[in-house]
Amino acid sequence: MAQTLEFYFDVGSPAAYLAWTQVPKFGVPVDYRPFLLGGVFQATNNKSPMEVPAKGKYMLDDLKRYAARYGVPFEHNPHFPINTLTLMRGAVGLQMREPSRMIPYVDAVYRAIWVEGRNMNDPAVVGAVLQGAGFDPQALLALTADPEVKDRLKSVTQEAVARGAFGAPTFFVGGRMYWGQDRLDFVKEALQQ
Repeated sequence: MAQTLEFYFDVGSPAAYLAWTQVPKFGVPVDYRPFLLGGVFQATNNKSPMEVPAKGKYMLDDLKRYAARYGVPFEHNPHFPINTLTLMRGAVGLQMREPSRMIPYVDAVYRAIWVEGRNMNDPAVVGAVLQGAGFDPQALLALTADPEVKDRLKSVTQEAVARGAFGAPTFFVGGRMYWGQDRLDFVKEALQQ
């Protein structure tokens, strides 16, 4: 039986976007774990690499190199950082209530942020993106206000921190943690053991 890959992600992370494009190619069951990266940063006293000017510039170049290697589109979003609280509640809510729609939702949001450079801080833009992807924006907004959805996002975020996560993407294979899309080779090796 194939091992399961646990994949903690937030749509505001460009590295998590790149990982998102590659994980399905592994051919193993994936336990998608939407969490709130801002909550992880707060709990671990971490911050985005983009907040360190030299590191941020290097990381942008590196992300473009990886996107080219993977053969996927990528553009740095001019509206970065994106407040992803409502977007991640949408992912969690769909995972809880309509699991088959979570991946198309995340695909649409990732594309809007990291390919099209849309301002996903603007509710009107979010609504247009979601409607264009076949979602009812008002129904999704109502779902993001559900207390069970809010609690689930908090609990998955806390769980990730308790397991040692400090950023996105974070992966677990057989209880062993791997951080960063640039560690996918190690993740793949672990899945083959």
